[in-house]
Amino acid sequence: MKNCAYLDIETTGFNPFYSSLTVVGIHLENGNNHVIQLVGSKIYSSELLRLIEQVDVIYTYNGARFDLPYIKAKLHIDLKEYSTHKDLMYECWQRKLFGGLKNVERQLGIKRKLTDIDGCIAVQLWHDYKQTGNEESLETLLEYNREDVLNLKKLRERLRI
Repeated sequence: MKNCAYLDIETTGFNPFYSSLTVVGIHLENGNNHVIQLVGSKIYSSELLRLIEQVDVIYTYNGARFDLPYIKAKLHIDLKEYSTHKDLMYECWQRKLFGGLKNVERQLGIKRKLTDIDGCIAVQLWHDYKQTGNEESLETLLEYNREDVLNLKKLRERLRI
């Protein structure tokens, strides 16, 4: 079995040149549900590279168009130089499963605890945390990212990839 990782990022906008990378969440597949999250000013290229050094395959959802280019623009790392990248969105499209990750999860019966949070609210949570120091906003954002990362593994298993 190859060493796999599931990766998802949170940002303050779609364009990395005008917005920030706020969370990089990684689940290293090693039999537990431990998720490592790099947050805000603690997001370093050296730490991300250290985390993926033993990873053969990185799984994302829409990562080819968003997560990996964003990381490359902000951290100057092309993760495809270090690991094979598999974008589960395209695997879903081949199975006629369209929409964002949450929509595909609903179609496949993959559950979430935080059903009322999406990418726009994630941006609001980050701004609330940065502007007011509200730790609850940060914790909610981190839990949202954690669910995204863990559900990528569930999605991969449902797709039998």
